[in-house]
Amino acid sequence: MRVTDNLTTIQQMIEASCQRSGRTVEEITLIAVTKYVTIERTKEVLQAGITNIAENRDTGLSEKQVALDDPAISWHFIGQLQTKKVKKVINQVDYFHALDRLSLAEEINKRADKVISCFVQVNVSGEESKAGLPPDELEMFIQQLTAYPKIKVVGLMTMAPFTDDESILRQVFRRLRELRDQIQAKGYKHAPCQGLSMGMSNDFHIAIEEGATHIRIGSSLVGTDKLR
Repeated sequence: MRVTDNLTTIQQMIEASCQRSGRTVEEITLIAVTKYVTIERTKEVLQAGITNIAENRDTGLSEKQVALDDPAISWHFIGQLQTKKVKKVINQVDYFHALDRLSLAEEINKRADKVISCFVQVNVSGEESKAGLPPDELEMFIQQLTAYPKIKVVGLMTMAPFTDDESILRQVFRRLRELRDQIQAKGYKHAPCQGLSMGMSNDFHIAIEEGATHIRIGSSLVGTDKLR
């Protein structure tokens, strides 16, 4: 299906979730995850009016930025970033969604030419296969980030378990919102922490109802026509 057709369905789901939770669609930033699709397919995303685009590899990011070269795009880097690749990525993106360790914060602070808007990744579910800080280490980590003036914590990010059990999904998303609220209440200048990056193709409607501000949509938007 065309991206525009998929987007219509997704927008309808976003509107329904917002209505159920007393929110407005303006509160939701839809991020198109294009890491597995071609440049041509990504162009369809732009033509559909989506300007927030996410990649998780430095090569994929650079290839698409060169090909698209559109100042209207806000670039998001999601997934794990090795410290040795920070210098290739960090000044090319507007948002980084996976800050989870001090060694990475130190390298970002060293390489960045500007203040970087970061989401701190939290492993709310506790799954060993997922990256992110344990919830009980979050506040100390946020405090330690004061040593890195080029990092601004704009929110928290998590990945929920891949399950059809809605109660589990809600529990994870709700917990991240509670953690966000706790950090926000501290009034840290370097960590206004207003955003919640949570929810993907299979669960974004639930994430919105639990407070998501940024949803990361891949397969249900751009399809599964993989590059490799």
